[in-house]
Amino acid sequence: MPADGAQPNANTLTACWSCEGAVDPRAPFCHACGVIQPSRPIDHFVRLGMRRAFDIDLAEVERQYFGFQRHFHPDRFANKSSAERAHSLQHATSLNEAYQTLKSPLARAQYLLEILGKPLLDDNAHTIDDPGLLDEAMEMREALADGDAAALRSLSAEAKAKIDVCCKELSAAFATDDLERAHALTLRLTYLSKIAGEAKNRLRQEAG
Repeated sequence: MPADGAQPNANTLTACWSCEGAVDPRAPFCHACGVIQPSRPIDHFVRLGMRRAFDIDLAEVERQYFGFQRHFHPDRFANKSSAERAHSLQHATSLNEAYQTLKSPLARAQYLLEILGKPLLDDNAHTIDDPGLLDEAMEMREALADGDAAALRSLSAEAKAKIDVCCKELSAAFATDDLERAHALTLRLTYLSKIAGEAKNRLRQEAG
């Protein structure tokens, strides 16, 4: 499990670096003196105040992100100590990482698999064991390599449609704790996202 997936024990308090008062390890500010605390490794979902699930409200993710970021804006700490400025930057960076992960269906699925103990390993990300997925990937790669602008637009639309279906299937897999299925679907989503991105880049080149 990655360090960021580690869940601090809510009953284990830490000491404030400034006043040495007791602080919940998930709290960004000391309960006693109000001084900002170091950014500690917590779940991206917890950091943004979201429930841990593949199906999340993206508008709520954005609201939570910008709401939390306001607390750590550099202007708020311009006249603070170097330690406080450093801690605010840590929090802002951690929040940004959480936001970038949760707002992307692919990154969110990959992260969920990691914290649930079935990561999509790098070597698996480049090796397809499923014959059906291999055939699909090869066909789309051939279309990507040989297609003109019209073919690329068609391929892009096809990839986006398949991504939508894949995300719906991922939702069902995670909702039923079918991690084997979620793992296979996340691998497929990885390839579909690559194809969609490359088709989009090719179309930009064609237009340019």
